[in-house]
Amino acid sequence: MADTLRGILDAAARGDFPAADGGTTVVPQPSGRDAGVLAFTAHSVVFTDEDPAWVRRTLASADCDALAATMNVRFLAAFTERTGRRTDTIDVMTVADPLPGGPPPALEEVGDPGHPRVVSARRRRDDVRVWTADGGVLVLGRGIAGRLEVAVEVAEGARHRGLGRRLALAARRLAGGEPVWAQVSPGNARSLRAFQAAGYRPVGAEALFLPG
Repeated sequence: MADTLRGILDAAARGDFPAADGGTTVVPQPSGRDAGVLAFTAHSVVFTDEDPAWVRRTLASADCDALAATMNVRFLAAFTERTGRRTDTIDVMTVADPLPGGPPPALEEVGDPGHPRVVSARRRRDDVRVWTADGGVLVLGRGIAGRLEVAVEVAEGARHRGLGRRLALAARRLAGGEPVWAQVSPGNARSLRAFQAAGYRPVGAEALFLPG
C-alpha cells in the first residue's frame, strides 16, 4: 500500500484499496491545514502529525468494534481535544474519473476572488475556481493532499430538475485528466443521489479536522 495520503487516495481512485484486515494506517498530515480520518472497508487511515503511538493507544481504549473505532465518537472527540482542531460531519467520500471535453456553455466562470463561494471554499481548498449556472454553483479546488474536489449548490427554486447531476457531471469534464472527489453528508440523500447519477462512486467515509 502507498505510504503517503496522496498515494492512498490515488490508489483508491483506481479501485485499489487498503487491505480489509481491520487495521489502521497512520500517515503524516499532507499540510498544516488538514488532518483527519478516512475509513475504507475494514481498514482506516489516520493522517496526523500527532504521535502514531497515541493514535493506537486511543483506538485501543475506545471500547468499541475495532473495524469502526476510528469513526467512533470517542476517538473523534479525543482527536479534537488532542489537536485543538474542529470537525463538522462524517462525509461519504466519492470519486469519479475525468471525462473529455470542457464545461457546457451554460456555465460561466466567476473571476471575483471575493465571491462568497470562493471565500467559503478557500477555508478548505487551494486553487479554488467557481462557475455559475442558472440556479446553481460549481466549485473546484485542491483539498486534502492536493486532490481535486468538487462541491455544487443548487438554489431552492431550481431543484428537482437534474441541475445538481449536470453540475457534478460538468466537474468531470473540467477535471483535466485526473479523478475528481466529492464529499457528501450521509443525510443529504438528494445530493448523494445526484453525484451517484453523475458517475461518482462511494469509496469510504471521511472526517476532516481543520485548525480551530
